[in-house]
Amino acid sequence: GTPPARVPIPTPHGRCWVDGSCEVRPGPEFLTRSYTFHPNRLFHAYQFYYEDPSCQKPAHSVLMKGKVRLRRASWVTRGATEADYHLHKVGIVFHSRGALLAVAERLGLSQASQDCARRLPPAGAWLPGAVYELLGAQAEQDCAAALGFTMHELSLVRVQRHLQPQPRAPSRLVEELYLGDIHTDAERRHYRLTATAPLQSASHVHHHSHPCLVCGLVSHADEHHPPVLPPPVALALRLQGRWVSSGCEARPAVLFLTRLFTFHGHNRSWEGHYHHFSDPACQQPTFTVYATGRYTNGTPSAKVRGGTELVFEVTRAHVTPMDQVITAMLNFSKPGSCGGPGAWSMGTER
Repeated sequence: GTPPARVPIPTPHGRCWVDGSCEVRPGPEFLTRSYTFHPNRLFHAYQFYYEDPSCQKPAHSVLMKGKVRLRRASWVTRGATEADYHLHKVGIVFHSRGALLAVAERLGLSQASQDCARRLPPAGAWLPGAVYELLGAQAEQDCAAALGFTMHELSLVRVQRHLQPQPRAPSRLVEELYLGDIHTDAERRHYRLTATAPLQSASHVHHHSHPCLVCGLVSHADEHHPPVLPPPVALALRLQGRWVSSGCEARPAVLFLTRLFTFHGHNRSWEGHYHHFSDPACQQPTFTVYATGRYTNGTPSAKVRGGTELVFEVTRAHVTPMDQVITAMLNFSKPGSCGGPGAWSMGTER
C-alpha cells in the first residue's frame, strides 16, 4: 500500500489540554489530567488520582516534565500522528497518609521495587505538599515504572476540531486532544496503542455560553491543589429503554464503532447493534453485529463505588460484512468455524 498522504495536521503544542470529567481507567483508577505542550516540544503534565469514582477525594498527584516529538502519520489509526516521548522528571505528592501507605504497599510487593518503597517516607513522617521524586537526576532507578506509571499514551496524538451545537446560541468550535488508550496494568508499558481518549483545549473552557465547569477546575489545579469535582447526581440504575453512542467510539485493536442498545426491563432481555468502521470518523463501514440475549439482576460493585455489576449473555448474534476485505476474511476462515468458502457476501447478514 501507499503511505498516508502528507497534509498539514493540527498539533497539541502551545496549548493546555484538560479533562472534562472524572476518568475511569483499568485497575480501577480514577483520575483527572492536565497536559501543557510548549512550542519547543517540552511538556509538563499533571495527573490527579482519587480514591473514588467521582474524583472528590484526592489520593495523590503525579507531576511530569519531558519532551515529545511528533514523527509521522499513523498507519494504524487514521488522522492520528505517531510520536516519541521522553520523561525527564516525575514527582509524586500524597494528599493523605492512607494514599502514601497504599503506594508504598504496591511498591513493596516485588523485590525489584522495594528500593523505591524505601525511598518514600514512613507514614508518620509524611508531609502534606512534599514532592517525592520517582524519576529524575536524584533517582537511582525509575520508580515511576516500578509503580506501573507510564505516559505511553503520548505515543499516539490526534487533534480534532468540530462544531458543537448549543440551544438558543450559535454552534461553538471545540478542540479535543485524543491520545492513546491505556491498557491493563500488565500490558500498559508495551501495548501498541490504537484507540484514544479525549482532553479539551483549556482556552475554550470558559466560553460564556457553554462553560465547562470541570475543565476550569482542572486547568487551575496543581500538585498541591488537586481539583475536587462537584458531586454527581445520584441516579438509580434503570437500563430499560434505548441507549445510543453520542459519537464515533474508539476501542483497542483498531476498532471504531457506534452502538445502539435496547434493554427490556420486564424480561431482562437486551439487543445491541454494533456498527464497525475502519476510520475514526465512522464513515467507512466494515461490518455490523446484531446481538440479542438476557442479563442478570444488578449487584453493587465491590470495586467501583456507585457502580453496578451485571452479567450479559449472548444467545444469538448476526454479522453483516460491509466491505470486501472483511467478506474475504470470513470466506477464508477455517471450514466449519464461520461458514466456509463462499458462505459470505457483502451486505448480507448471517
